[in-house]
Amino acid sequence: MFTCKLDGKLIKDRETLHGILADLPGFPDWYGRNLDALHDCLTDIHEEIWIQVQNENDLALHLGNYAAAFLNVLAASAKENENIHYMIGSN
Repeated sequence: MFTCKLDGKLIKDRETLHGILADLPGFPDWYGRNLDALHDCLTDIHEEIWIQVQNENDLALHLGNYAAAFLNVLAASAKENENIHYMIGSN
C-alpha cells in the first residue's frame, strides 16, 4: 500500500499537482499530466494507493475550478478501481 499526501497549501499550480501524482507507483513515464490521463492511470493501477488531500480550500484557491475537477476525477477513479482510495481534509 502506498500513501500520497497532497497539501493544498503547497500546490500552487497544475504542474506541481501533476508532478506529485506522476510519482505514484504504477504511473507510466508517458503520463500526460492532465485530468484525462490521470483518470486513465488511476483506473489501471493494480497496487493499493491512498491519496490524502489536505487543505482543500487552499487547493481550490490556487487551482480554481481545476481543483474541483481533480477531486471529481479522484472520486470517479476510486469508484472504478477498488485499489484507489482517497480522503479529503484528514491530517
